[in-house]
Amino acid sequence: MRNATGEHQNVVVFGGTSEIGLAIVTELVTAATRHVVLACRDTPAGETAAAALDLPSGCETHVVAWDATAVHTHADCVDTIVGIVGDLDIVVMAAGVLGSQAQFDDNPTDAGHAVAANMAGPVTTITAAARQMRTQRHGHIVVLSSVAGIRVRAANHVYGSTKAGLDAYAQGLADHLAGTGVNVTIVRPGFVTGRMTNGMKAAPFATTPAAVAVDTARAINRNQRIVHSPGILRWVFLILRHLPNTLWRRIPG
Repeated sequence: MRNATGEHQNVVVFGGTSEIGLAIVTELVTAATRHVVLACRDTPAGETAAAALDLPSGCETHVVAWDATAVHTHADCVDTIVGIVGDLDIVVMAAGVLGSQAQFDDNPTDAGHAVAANMAGPVTTITAAARQMRTQRHGHIVVLSSVAGIRVRAANHVYGSTKAGLDAYAQGLADHLAGTGVNVTIVRPGFVTGRMTNGMKAAPFATTPAAVAVDTARAINRNQRIVHSPGILRWVFLILRHLPNTLWRRIPG
């Protein structure tokens, strides 16, 4: 729950080993933070990540098993976390897989798994968290989307379509929760250097997990619904989304 001055005390990250998710935790924690929960499939890696966090005295970390593709377990997982920390103050959905379009073309089953991990799992989990927050009448949900979902490119159209779907869901959820005391922030990073993109050529306006985290924390404090990271991408995609298809297809993959 929040303390007497309205500060958030509990932060939950789904996709708890995500570089961006962990960087967001670092930006969000204050002396008032009492619990940080990392929900992830690889719990040993989650324990390692939890031990590496620089948290204030009195803040406890918890690692909870959560598999994005096991949608039938997500409501119970949220209930388990509530049982540990009480109210859900901030929930960050940071789970996701990138994959490659060539991989998906060769193995359609992998494409289905990506859809489950990037959209189906986040939707069931966020929906369960939102239900809890409506009961509390407060809370903030952060959804890591991507500029790849603003206009889906041929070079990564499976990944882009999952982010487009998740982004649309989060926008509708924000409207659905209006007036309940629950807020939603949608984060649209560009190319983020890190484990997921290791070995890939960086796109223009590439950023880092730490920079995305700073933009995210600022957006939460301002109760901003949509934030692009870096901010210039808002204007870049304002143009790109209206390009004729013949020009759009010429943009390098």
